Amino acid sequence: MAGTNRRHLLLAATALGVVSVARPGHAATRIKLRDIYGKGAAFSEEALALTDAPVQIQGFMAPPLKPDAPFFVLTKMPMAVCPFCDKEADWPQDIVLVRLRRKQDWVDFNLPILVTGTLSLGTEIDAETGFVSRVRLLDAAYERL
Repeated sequence: MAGTNRRHLLLAATALGVVSVARPGHAATRIKLRDIYGKGAAFSEEALALTDAPVQIQGFMAPPLKPDAPFFVLTKMPMAVCPFCDKEADWPQDIVLVRLRRKQDWVDFNLPILVTGTLSLGTEIDAETGFVSRVRLLDAAYERL
């Protein structure tokens, strides 16, 4: 009986917004690519507040550099070619480097996906590929929409 009362209390508190219950798959904050940057090339306050936190971003998978790569580039719009950059100044504000938690099958560049991972901000150069990134989702996984 006590378990039932506790469950009802939690349900009522959650409905009123007093308590939030984190559920697997729902703990990540959903953000849009456009919300990562503020003015110019500066990161937005929202993105800075979510650094190192789980987030979800919807977009499209750019074609991978190589088929067995453990990463891909998430883009706002479908792109038939990968938008790699050679320096930070050229980094587009509508892409995110996604480093996968485990190998997943690639999807066609024009199919929308939802990526969940840990948000990482700041310029980083991949030692193996030389790829420059400013925004990354780490330990990520994705699902088709």
